[in-house]
Formats: sequence, C-alpha cells, structure tokens
Amino acid sequence: MSSHLQWMVIRNCSSFLIKRNGQTYSTEPNNLKSKNSFRFNGLVHRKTVGVQPAADGKGVVIVLKKRAGQRKPATSYEKITINKNSRATLSSLRHIIRKNNYRKDLRMAALRRASAILMSQKPVVKGTMKRSLEWARGRLMKQQRRPDSSSINSFW
Repeated sequence: MSSHLQWMVIRNCSSFLIKRNGQTYSTEPNNLKSKNSFRFNGLVHRKTVGVQPAADGKGVVIVLKKRAGQRKPATSYEKITINKNSRATLSSLRHIIRKNNYRKDLRMAALRRASAILMSQKPVVKGTMKRSLEWARGRLMKQQRRPDSSSINSFW
C-alpha cells in the first residue's frame, strides 16, 4: 500500500492524535516534530529517522527504519546509541543520515531534536547565570561612565 493511501486512512483517526489549542499533534514513534503531517509521520514512510534519549540518560539513540524488514516489525528498526560529546554526536547523526541516503528533509529536524535532548541532559548549575548577568551589567556601566577618548579623536 502506498504511503499516501496510508496517510489518508490514518490522518484523522489515529490513536496517536492529540488535538489541543487548535493544533493537531501526534505522539507516534519516529515523528521528529510531533506534528500530525505527512512529512513528519513515522508510520507511513518506508524510511524514517527517530531520535530518542538514551536509557541511561547520557547520549541519544538514533532509530532508523529499514526498508527490508517491513513485514517483520521486530526487525524493521535499527537502533544506534551515540554517547559522545554534543558536537561529535551531531556530526555522527549528520553523517549517518547523509551516507545511508535517508531523507534529506528530516536532517535538520533530527539535528534539532538531538541538540535539545543533549541540552536537557546537561546538569543544572545554580547561580552562574546570575553572576554572569551581574558581571555583564557591571562592564556595561563602566563603559557608559567614561567615554573612550581614542574613538573621539579617531573620528576627527
């Protein structure tokens, strides 16, 4: 069955649908933006990409839908766990999508989701934001108090 026909069947009557605030969202697996749209649907396409947090809370799991095992759902997904630093993780994800000829339209959405997951896994440090804001405010006040004479002379 074609993906368009499958989409026409499940687009308004799926168990994953959530209709809230005039928007329609979807909680299906491998839907990168959680939108109920044909482009981001993780059920109807032959090739999908999913990004999930790792079970141990460090890194991400990339879920790729294989084209070969469509009749065997247990073996139709390939899971790759990456728990490097954030730059290496995003580079690996970009490389996997590009080299395996997966969908180019999902690359940026997958990178953004992986980046959000990695940022959520960082420990929260208390007080640093307040100190950095006070430091920046103090620097700004010092600059406003005394005009820079070299910039005035260079103008004339």
